[in-house]
Amino acid sequence: MPANRIGYGTFTGQQLKIMQEVITLAVFAVFSVFWLGEALRWNYLATMGCLVAAVVLMFSPTPG
Repeated sequence: MPANRIGYGTFTGQQLKIMQEVITLAVFAVFSVFWLGEALRWNYLATMGCLVAAVVLMFSPTPG
């Protein structure tokens, strides 16, 4: 998890985990396009959009 000991005071464990997943998948997407020569397809972009939505929901304040 990114900055586990430092970040846990600022972020929850769930927030750190979703940040780790998004960072890992973003880095791998760049690697697969530039090093492996894979093409970005629409479903990859849609998946990234879902990940961004998950981050927005995870970091939105809870009511109440």
